[in-house]
Amino acid sequence: MAGKIQQEIKQKKPIRLMEEEVTLNLARTTDLLTQRFGDVLKPLGISPTQYNVLRILRGAGSDGVNCKDIGSRMLTRDPDITRMMDRLEQRGLIMRDRAKEDRRVVIHKLTPEGLELTNSLDEPLDSVHQQVMKHMSRAKLRDLIGLLEELREGL
Repeated sequence: MAGKIQQEIKQKKPIRLMEEEVTLNLARTTDLLTQRFGDVLKPLGISPTQYNVLRILRGAGSDGVNCKDIGSRMLTRDPDITRMMDRLEQRGLIMRDRAKEDRRVVIHKLTPEGLELTNSLDEPLDSVHQQVMKHMSRAKLRDLIGLLEELREGL
């Protein structure tokens, strides 16, 4: 009997490995979640990756953070963080400054406009989080978190 993922992606051949079926399920779920969050972000001209950067900068506060640290905190890797930072700066959402202790290091911070935008997204995105997970019990959510953390440890 074909699994749900096999039906969703209209794959006629059986999935050979259970591990592959897990991977396909994770990829499909990630895509669907990204689309849902994109529905909130797109009207504001913000991609999920840009929103991730804005959240990182909000968390860094007035100290800001350099590109290398932003890259290490990202949920998904982006090979061209510098260009993304250029776009966010052009929109007036971030500002750049040289580190006092090492002028080669560029520190990124949110502008007041960037902070306002990031804060304004908290409620609508919280609502999406709650809506997409509402059919799962707290215990199942905790189990899922544990399973995903265990999977990442193996990577």
